[in-house]
Amino acid sequence: MIAQPLEFIAAEPFADFLTRLKELLREKEVELVVVGMPRNMDGSYGPAALKVQDFVAALRNAVTVPIETLDERLTSVQANRFLIQARVRREKRKEKVDKTAAALLLQSYLDGLAR
Repeated sequence: MIAQPLEFIAAEPFADFLTRLKELLREKEVELVVVGMPRNMDGSYGPAALKVQDFVAALRNAVTVPIETLDERLTSVQANRFLIQARVRREKRKEKVDKTAAALLLQSYLDGLAR
């Protein structure tokens, strides 16, 4: 399987985020949600990881689909490199980097299943 970016959904306001997420979960018959967990380069968790943990806890209370977290270190760097190699203009890269990083994260998860 090959991961592809769908769309970016802003996390705030959370109610709007949940509405759109639930629509996508239904439409795409999603079986699992993978959320990137920011970690420091030494593997420790910082303030951003605590926010993600709170977000995941709220998400688990709102949806029935299982949720897993995955280390997202360097996915934005990889996404930028990929977009540069694809000759995406700088102003377009900014709007595509999060979706591309999410697709790379999901691909990493899928690749791990294949092993």
